[in-house]
Amino acid sequence: MRLLPIFIVTVLFTTGAVAQTIDRITKNNEIRFGFRTDAAPLSYINNQGRPFGLSPLICDQVAKAIAKKLELKDLNVQFIPVDAKDRFDKVASGEVDMLCGAATITLSRREIVDFSIPIYVDGTSVLLPIEAAGTMGALAGKKIGMRSNTTTEASVQNSFKSAGIDAAMVRFASHPDGIKALRDGEIDAYFADQSILLVNYISAGLKGKFKLSQEILTIEKQGLAIARGDDDFRLFVDSVLSEMYAQGTMEEIFRLALPGVEPSEALKALYVIAPINP
Repeated sequence: MRLLPIFIVTVLFTTGAVAQTIDRITKNNEIRFGFRTDAAPLSYINNQGRPFGLSPLICDQVAKAIAKKLELKDLNVQFIPVDAKDRFDKVASGEVDMLCGAATITLSRREIVDFSIPIYVDGTSVLLPIEAAGTMGALAGKKIGMRSNTTTEASVQNSFKSAGIDAAMVRFASHPDGIKALRDGEIDAYFADQSILLVNYISAGLKGKFKLSQEILTIEKQGLAIARGDDDFRLFVDSVLSEMYAQGTMEEIFRLALPGVEPSEALKALYVIAPINP
């Protein structure tokens, strides 16, 4: 993993029950990040078998800032694989200190965990055969795929229900499984976050046979999930992220994780309106 400059963030840690994450990191000289192994380009295992993507790169910066602030020598940084079903439970239980995956911030999820300030803006889009009409109405009666236990599943269901369109919805355990089913003609369209579809579109060599819709069903802000009630840790993480926004490092990480891809207008706006860290 490429290392970026270390930021010095001034945050005062208080004592008491709310400092449980900082206390645990200090006591064990270890920080544990949960990460998705199959959500490229945001979080995945690269060709060298190492965690990579936008979120792990950002979490690497957080780890370095914590080590510097707490004067922890040789901080042990662990990246622990999680899946779509157990990722938030592992954060809530303290099994991992922070989730470095592709996690949309929602109110229902905030009943289980807290989130940092947004690190990315994405949205649900669809991958289709190149000859397909590309409208939602054209998918009536067709088979459409999506990954289970994601916000995409809920947004697709709600969008089709609101439009009064019936389609057979097929759930997959992973994005590659869904993309393969689309390529093999088992489904007629595959829905996922636009960034995930883009990477799979390129890696699977689908150009010329399939197309990625430029329209999105939702605008979704994504953040790093942490345990609820740990205000000190959340403030520290937000301070690191704010410094990264201010110094242009968030955009640098984006270009490292998604080479050749231009940030969306929504993401460019996020670079501008992110909280300041005076």
